[in-house]
Amino acid sequence: MSAATRTPTPAAAQSPSAPALAVHGLRKSFRQLEVLRGVDLEVARGSIVALLGSNGAGKTTLVRILSTLLRADAGSARVLGHDVGTEAARVRDTISLAGQFAAVDDILTGRENLVLVARLRHLPRPRAVADILLETFSLTDAADRRVATYSGGMRRRLDLAMSLVGEPAVVFLDEPTTGLDPAARIEVWDAVRELARGGTTVLLTTQYLEEAEQLADRIAILHEGRIIVDGTLAELKQLLPPAEVEYVEKQPSLEDVFFAVVGGTTRPAPEPEEGPRS
Repeated sequence: MSAATRTPTPAAAQSPSAPALAVHGLRKSFRQLEVLRGVDLEVARGSIVALLGSNGAGKTTLVRILSTLLRADAGSARVLGHDVGTEAARVRDTISLAGQFAAVDDILTGRENLVLVARLRHLPRPRAVADILLETFSLTDAADRRVATYSGGMRRRLDLAMSLVGEPAVVFLDEPTTGLDPAARIEVWDAVRELARGGTTVLLTTQYLEEAEQLADRIAILHEGRIIVDGTLAELKQLLPPAEVEYVEKQPSLEDVFFAVVGGTTRPAPEPEEGPRS
């Protein structure tokens, strides 16, 4: 994107050696329910980290604290060096949040949604900002259609584009593919990869294991209010005992069948192969 669209970043947030996110001993309770019980997590700049956990594990609570929408009871959390409790305004200048449902206006066109956000952020040349994001997320052809006519995947891509207005350094994606069909989910995955290619740090919460495998540089598992595992996919696989190998015949998956029927992405016909037996 052009330099004209970039929001200035405070000098204190520019140290390249510090992590984008640093969370230590974070705790949060709602009355008698202890949701976060001492969360420790660091996220490197420009990386995609997937936060895995079942419903009620505390994923959304952690994201709300990091995005300054909720106060922690104890512990510390910093975004690009800024404390989320005492420097909330500076944190908000550097982040964007996309929740579980696309926050787009159905009455407006895709371009109008983006121009509106750019104007609310007081950016110069809001239409130019919109045009760049429409092209980035492959929405130029639908730019002047009302969002009510968009598919689920298109709406989610537009939502991600809106979250990038002003070029935030950190983006929180809270279960971004909830309720999407397989094709739309892959569209969103491509959009998330586009964020990372541009240098944006992404913290992604998800319940979908495949989503974490496809997108994340590192994976953290949040269970009963604590991070119990944090590492690359290869590191996490090493936690399992060595697999025994036997001759197996690979069968097509439901995903293979789906794309073959609808005429989308297809895969080569399966062949017999050596496979692991857990």
